[in-house]
Amino acid sequence: MSVTAPSADPPPGATSEPPAARIVEPAPAVETLPDPAPAPTPPAAAAPRPERETSRLRRLLTVGGTILGLFVAYQILVYFVAYTDDAYVRSDLVAVAPQITGRIIAVHVVDNQVVKKGDRLVSIDPVPFQLVVNQTKAQIEKATALVKVAQEELETATAALQASTSTHTYALEQQRRYSDLAQKQYAPVEELDRTNNELRRSAAEMTISQIAINKANTSIVAQQAALDLARAENATAQWNLDRTEIPSPVNGAITNLTLQPGDTGTINIPMIGIVDADAWRIMANYKQDYIRSFKIGGEAWVWLDSQPFVFHRARITGIARGISRDPGIDKLLPYVAPTTDWIRLQRRIPVTIVLVDPPPDGKLYMGADARTIIFTP
Repeated sequence: MSVTAPSADPPPGATSEPPAARIVEPAPAVETLPDPAPAPTPPAAAAPRPERETSRLRRLLTVGGTILGLFVAYQILVYFVAYTDDAYVRSDLVAVAPQITGRIIAVHVVDNQVVKKGDRLVSIDPVPFQLVVNQTKAQIEKATALVKVAQEELETATAALQASTSTHTYALEQQRRYSDLAQKQYAPVEELDRTNNELRRSAAEMTISQIAINKANTSIVAQQAALDLARAENATAQWNLDRTEIPSPVNGAITNLTLQPGDTGTINIPMIGIVDADAWRIMANYKQDYIRSFKIGGEAWVWLDSQPFVFHRARITGIARGISRDPGIDKLLPYVAPTTDWIRLQRRIPVTIVLVDPPPDGKLYMGADARTIIFTP
């Protein structure tokens, strides 16, 4: 069953024309006015600029104050704490050289071996030196015999002088006696002539004996000098023989050993290097303004790069009183380079520091880097 909705009656006065035929009148035209010109920026817009300048000035002051504060803090820190990483471990390198020249027949050590003072290092062939010792001993025996002969000659000449002196004295008394008697004609002239001859002969014998004594004395002096020379040569030869065995002069460690049996040891030319185990020290180069308050015996702390993260207590034992400003000119003064990576640094003074608490077993290495800190009052 279908239901038809009732149609609504049109309102009064409405037409019954269909909507398509309805005429729509256009809306009245609205006059379009031009957009007003943008208003100029009022002067109040310039107000943020002083704020930016104030903010920039505040940042500059903050940065400058921070830098100044850091500088002041650094100066205060370095006034009480003197630190340097320009330091290194040092000892004495003993250059062992033979005091004679000869062929090496034995080397009793190896490279890096730890030695004690007096340990044998090298043996040089002793045969040539023993032969010289034997020769000088023979010269001593010969000179001793010649001195003895000269002394016997002196004794003989002395005895002859004494005899001739006695004869001369007796002859002189006889000559005086017979001279008086001959003058008084109590004795013949022949007796006076005989006594005169005896007097002359005894005088000649005395002269000869005196000459022999002088000769014997001269011979004794010469032979004694020859004996002394032979003894000196023997002592020198024995000294050379004793130097065929070369001992270690210090406690330490052999370094860079290349010597072999069969090599020739040449006098005064080093052939073995020993790092002295009793001369370890730290050489720290400090700026000039740091050393103003350093004192001999003052406490220091050392960090060894060969044993990191461990501080060793140490003592100041020396402050250099001079440095060389020219490298390689004066070897008696230390030279400390004033530049690092093309940066000119302040002159530095070497300070010698000795470890009070060295590493166990003496594990120090010559030339190794170190860092030192010294607290100043």
